[in-house]
Amino acid sequence: MNEPVRPQDMRVSDADRTVVGRHLQWAQGEGLLDLDEFDERSRQLWAAKTRGDLAHLVRDLPERRATTPAPVARQRPGVFSDTGGGTAMKVLTIIFTSIMVLNVVIWGLVSVTNGESVYPWFVWNLLPLVVLGVLYSFGIGRPRRD
Repeated sequence: MNEPVRPQDMRVSDADRTVVGRHLQWAQGEGLLDLDEFDERSRQLWAAKTRGDLAHLVRDLPERRATTPAPVARQRPGVFSDTGGGTAMKVLTIIFTSIMVLNVVIWGLVSVTNGESVYPWFVWNLLPLVVLGVLYSFGIGRPRRD
């Protein structure tokens, strides 16, 4: 008759090894193991065949304390999506806004040095920004709202 296998003689999976590996990483991070001990136990970890082998690696270590993860701050979605369309819209908006600001500054300097208000030709530079606004309003480059 076949004898039942003792729990410590049961074979282990990679998932079992991963759990013990995290315990070893925690112990090393807490200063319970130095790097040499951690390295040696990590080698033994992946050579382990049974639950007894794994238990031997952590037998002198305290139980791993559950740590409460820090609350994750909820990030506001950006104005533009991370897609190619969003990147293109972002770049084009920066370029055309920069051109617009430069033209307004030049118009202001010309008006001041001329002593009178000059025709506001910079207004024509608004056309590309209006086109980008229309595209954005139709969803091009806009992040999805979940």
